Amino acid sequence: MTITQLYYVLAVAENQNFTKAAEKCFVTQPTLSMQIQKLEDELDVLIFDRSKKPIELTDVGRKLVTQAKNIVNESNRIQDIVDQQKGFIGGEFKLGIIPTIMPTLLPMFLKAFIKKYPKIKLKIEELTTEEIISRLNEGHLDAAIAATPLESENIIERVLFFEPFVGYIPEHHRLHSKQKISVSDLDIDDMLLLEDGHCFRDGVINLCKAFKNQADSHFQLESGSIETLVKLSNEGMGMTLLPYLHTLDLNEKAKENLHYFNEPSPAREVSLIYHKSELKMQIIEAMQSVISGIIRGAIAFQNVEIVSPLPK
Repeated sequence: MTITQLYYVLAVAENQNFTKAAEKCFVTQPTLSMQIQKLEDELDVLIFDRSKKPIELTDVGRKLVTQAKNIVNESNRIQDIVDQQKGFIGGEFKLGIIPTIMPTLLPMFLKAFIKKYPKIKLKIEELTTEEIISRLNEGHLDAAIAATPLESENIIERVLFFEPFVGYIPEHHRLHSKQKISVSDLDIDDMLLLEDGHCFRDGVINLCKAFKNQADSHFQLESGSIETLVKLSNEGMGMTLLPYLHTLDLNEKAKENLHYFNEPSPAREVSLIYHKSELKMQIIEAMQSVISGIIRGAIAFQNVEIVSPLPK
């Protein structure tokens, strides 16, 4: 039994297809199939039911895959130990970032991080929270930046910062004349929201429901981007809530429509998250240090109340 054989088994289990698994492993399909067959012969069991389309794991195969994930993770940890002993911070690092954080936070830290750690090869993907959790659990991401807490037993969260919600309220809206707003002022009937799948949307819904028992069916209009919400708001379609970092890039005229909350300000908790196997910790710690150092000067809010990003 070899680590390579277990790696091939995990690839087939995930893709449910030998050809696709071989492509992901950068080997030929006959090579991959032969190695898995050798492992099955050695163990005297069938790991896959090849008669099914797509291919399925047998009962014993499911148990073997669970253990194989642990073994492959532990084998990767050996390289981590060597890297840490040598003080090496480098290699490939796969990072996921949710859509409402990517456009504002990434430009703030990426250049500084690459300059400080040139040996790290970053692979960055914009993913929903659900996709991030799935890929972390499957070992396809090393870490991610997302709104927390996520209440996932397999995920460790390191808080980076708290980002307040800010009201974007255009002229002629009922709340425009108020210098500061309260959560109790919000009415989901005239609120523009991100479309389903965004955790920031769920945060806004949870915020409104904290004071009013309102049904999701009342929502007027939803969009896939915060920039579109601002434009629709300017057209008189309603107000919206923005993450604080998104307000920094607004032009001066648009900033006149910003209304801050009375303290404690509702905010989202933004964290660097990773699997409990704790692989590549030297890179995770380096990233946390760079981001925390940069963000400290951008967000000075202290008195905040965290809003859950999870749907209720």
